[in-house]
Amino acid sequence: MTPHVPAPDGPDPGMLDKVRKLLAKAEDEACTPAEAEAFTAKAADLIAKYGIDQALLADSAPGVDVVGDRVIEMDAPYARDKAGLLAGIAHALRCKTVRRTQHTPGDGKRISMHLFGFGADLDRVELLYTSLLVQAAHALAAASVPWGEHPASYRRSWYAGYATAIHRRLQAAEARAQVDAEHAHISTQHSGRSVALVLADRGALVDRAQAAAYPKLAAGRARRLSGSGDRDGYAAGQRADLGANRIGRSGRKAVW
Repeated sequence: MTPHVPAPDGPDPGMLDKVRKLLAKAEDEACTPAEAEAFTAKAADLIAKYGIDQALLADSAPGVDVVGDRVIEMDAPYARDKAGLLAGIAHALRCKTVRRTQHTPGDGKRISMHLFGFGADLDRVELLYTSLLVQAAHALAAASVPWGEHPASYRRSWYAGYATAIHRRLQAAEARAQVDAEHAHISTQHSGRSVALVLADRGALVDRAQAAAYPKLAAGRARRLSGSGDRDGYAAGQRADLGANRIGRSGRKAVW
């Protein structure tokens, strides 16, 4: 009879449910800025801890979490700006993105994002992106376009500021989670390797997956925006709850 071997300690299976509930509260238009800020800190910390725990579990039990990819279509309007938000979230959560632009007769330009990362991280990215899009829509609808400024220019720059704030906050939460894990010696409960080494190895695998899919990937160019909404967007991002080379007629660019 084969003896039962207990599974290694892993992330709390209900943690993402807790994050979803926090994000759902933040998506409520009745949520005050103060409440959103409180939800923000909790959701960001929970989702960062989940990512570290899942990485350590996978390091001691290969096959639990593997590198994969996902394609997410960007809906108009402001598809490219939404792509920037998604890229910022993905990069902070240790994923890679490639923005793909396709031109089709009668349908115009279509933008999609090809994501590469470990399954747990891709799940985290999608969860946050879906919620933050809703929160962005509410915040942008409440923002006042300065007199004399083109609304589209203002809104594009607003999205840029929003994405920057979200990216920085998520990076900070991820860094805190890594430090906490190292200090608590969580890695000794799994393979004994340091958290930093585990994450570095995972990052290298994600890089290889992206390079295999896009061996001739062009670096994306910095985008210039004329609108004045970046400050308002950045402030909204601070309040939000976190719980190319052309190939034929397709353009593919690395966003991060």
